Amino acid sequence: MPTIGRLLTAMVTPFTKDGDVDYSRAGDLAKKIILDGSDGLVIGGTTGEAPAMSDEEKLNLYSAVKNAVGVNGVVIAGTTDNNTIKSIELSREAEKIGVDGLLLTVPAYNKPTQGGLLQHFEKITSSVSIPGILYNVPSRTSLNMELKTTLKLSKIPNIIGIKEASSDLDQINYIIKNTDQDFNIWSGNDNETFSIVSTGGYGVVSVAGNIISTQVKKMIGLILEGNIEFAAKEHLRLLPLFNALFFITNPIPIRYAINRSGFDVGPSRLPMIPSSEELGDFSKKFDPIIDQYQIDL
Repeated sequence: MPTIGRLLTAMVTPFTKDGDVDYSRAGDLAKKIILDGSDGLVIGGTTGEAPAMSDEEKLNLYSAVKNAVGVNGVVIAGTTDNNTIKSIELSREAEKIGVDGLLLTVPAYNKPTQGGLLQHFEKITSSVSIPGILYNVPSRTSLNMELKTTLKLSKIPNIIGIKEASSDLDQINYIIKNTDQDFNIWSGNDNETFSIVSTGGYGVVSVAGNIISTQVKKMIGLILEGNIEFAAKEHLRLLPLFNALFFITNPIPIRYAINRSGFDVGPSRLPMIPSSEELGDFSKKFDPIIDQYQIDL
């Protein structure tokens, strides 16, 4: 099993002007992100606009990105939703393609019980042999995966960690405290990476990694070296950008930032296209902040 590194970037999906997935451009972006310092890529997640893509498009995208990065970076495929049977089918197909792992997202909309969550993830992970990373993101799913549920799931051999985006630092710290060393906790929010890694978390699944992998990796490295003072300074330097990337709904800001840098990833797909008025209001706040950082893709 390949090593799943500390810095995983939740990659934007490039689209053509006609709205088709641009697989060639996706490969180019993937290679740039890995070259800048990311250890791997999460493909087909929220930032990749997976809800607006067909299963066929997702599978073709997993393949294109894995072929592009080869052994230089791992590819984690977002294959799960609130339909357990469909999640198993897509996960099996992604495994056949050769992805390195799966992102196992807490189901949205149907709001299962904690017992239902356990069975959902047990069924999916027992159907594949590649590792899975749980993803708890209550702001998107309206459901928090509770500490006791995460601890039970952490005992399943091919569930190797969790992307925690609950912003409940007590819950996250108790996961860190009460799981084995081989169960890794990735921050699900860039602005919480410093806090989580400093208290024993493993890394981050980063939106900002699309444009500043080098800087995010540097900050994590400083923490691991015990240089907390300089890591904190780097965190505070990057914090305005981390927060700006969520001025409006992700992935609208990060796609805007990539395109603004000169690397064309095309427009979003509906419904992730703001009105011209909304985009204008956003850019007035966002542009002065992003101009403070060296972003050259």
